[in-house]
Formats: sequence, C-alpha cells, structure tokens
Amino acid sequence: MADLMIETRALSKRYSSDVLAVDQLDLKVRTGEIYGFLGPNGAGKSTTLGMLLGLVRPTSGSATVAGHAPGAPAGLAKLGALIETPAFYPYLSGRRNLVVFARLGGSPLKNVDKALETVGLTGAAKRRVGTYSQGMRQRLGVAAALLKEPGLLILDEPSNGLDPQGVVEVRDLLLELRKEGRTVVFSSHLLGEVEQVCDRVGVVNRGRLVAEGTLQEIRGASGGTLVRAEPADQAQRLIAERWGGEAVAGAGPGLLRVTAGAAPAADINQALVAAGVRVSELRPIDRSLEDVFLELTAPSGPPSGPPTGPPSGPPTGPPQ
Repeated sequence: MADLMIETRALSKRYSSDVLAVDQLDLKVRTGEIYGFLGPNGAGKSTTLGMLLGLVRPTSGSATVAGHAPGAPAGLAKLGALIETPAFYPYLSGRRNLVVFARLGGSPLKNVDKALETVGLTGAAKRRVGTYSQGMRQRLGVAAALLKEPGLLILDEPSNGLDPQGVVEVRDLLLELRKEGRTVVFSSHLLGEVEQVCDRVGVVNRGRLVAEGTLQEIRGASGGTLVRAEPADQAQRLIAERWGGEAVAGAGPGLLRVTAGAAPAADINQALVAAGVRVSELRPIDRSLEDVFLELTAPSGPPSGPPTGPPSGPPTGPPQ
C-alpha cells in the first residue's frame, strides 16, 4: 500500500528450536504517523526493530521499509535509528562525534548543529561525551539519527535514562517531527507518554502481535460507569435490584462502579433520582492504556486480541 512506510508479512525470527523470538508478525505503519511499539521485556520488540533495519536476518516472512527491503541502501538512506544504548567516542565532544557520524554516513555537516539544537544539546556540544549523563547520551543518539534528515525514524526506548524534563523534551521532539511530515516508530515502557504522542500502537507479547490500532481502538469500550450518590448503600441496593448484584460494586466513599453495558447512565440516573437518591456525578470510566496493556500481556496464558499466527509456546531464551 502506498500510504504505508513499514509493512511486515508473517515476519518471524527463530534463534533455535526452543526460542521463537518473533512469530508471524504483521505490522502496518502509516506514513506521517507516530507509531508506538509496545510489549514487555522479552516480547520481541528489539528483534523486530533489528529486522526492520536489516541488522537481524528473519527466519521467514518479509518486510518493506521506506519502500525497500530491510537493510537496502536506498531504504537506509531514508531512515535514522537509535537501537538500544547508543555508543560514542567518549574522548570526543558531542559535536565532534556527530561530525564523525555525518562524514561516515555522507550527511551534510551543516546538519550537525541543527540536530544538536533539535535535541537541546547545543550548550553541551563542546563537552566530551565521557562527561555526559545517560540522558544526554540518549539525546545525542537521537541527534545522530536525525543527521540524514530522514523521513522515517526508528527509536528504541528514546526516553531511557531521562529525567522528567528530558522526557517532556523528547515528547515535544516527537510531535515536532510529525509536524514536519516524518514517520516515527518507537518502543517505550512509558505508557503515559505513548498515550500523549502516538497516533497508533502495536502490542506484542511472546513474539506475536496481539493488538494494533488507534489508542481508542486499543482501549476499546468504557470500563463502566462511575456513580457518586448519597446514600450510597441505598443506591447500590437499587441498582442491584434492577440490573443484578454483579452489575454494581463499591468504588470508594460515596462511589459506585456499574459494569460496562449493564445500564445506560441516563437510566441509572433516572432510577436513583426517582427513588429519592441524590446523584452528584455520573461519568464513564475510561480504561487506560496501562490497563489494556496488562490484560494483553498477562503471563497466565495466550492473551486476547487478534493473533497473527498459530499459538506457540512462550520463548525460553533471553529477552530480545
């Protein structure tokens, strides 16, 4: 499809007979979006990103990245990447490191200062990288990924090691890159940040894609209705009598949680007010991305969601 920057088809990676790191993965990343790639440790995220960059050879399946096969020079010319912990020459300054990378990659040297400014390292550009904090090294890694002014960025945990201010700066950077028309794929464990910047997300567990879509699609239906009423015990009794005891539960002082789909909020309000119960709040309980993520990646068995291949046993090898 012309509007896809990345597409994988049954992409798999098996390291041994016991270790299936990625299993029949079908990803679709659209041009110009921020795509969050989520999963617990060992789910296959880094292996997948490595295959997209041509660093890891797939066992089976195929992928198209920026219109080319992974690792093809024409495709690599269109993307920048930060995978795992970036490595630099510690005795060179931040700026000098980027100059080296620009020359090796054939990027214009004028892009060095622009990249440093973009990631907020202009003031530390002349300092030796050996004196940088982990967060500063992460930012320098993002700067290195920007040297080619790529249309596609693949970032593995770009906020790793950053303080709260640094996390906000990376968030603003990702949003700015999208405004410039770039496509960004990044993995992260900071689900709150993912919710604030991503257009769509894909969730992997045990090497399989268990969900993919917009945040609204991933979160699905409301988690129910929160009711604040007085007296709460009378309200709970009335709701249980009309819609069943399993439909309502206490949610704190003066608060009740009515199960999603049990009854429309308007019907709940009408029934309580008619019985003389004072209702001061009625609102849907939206499920957070964290709630859904924990459900999809539960260790107690195959998670729900659209599987991309036949179930396989959980990998027993090291996290990838």
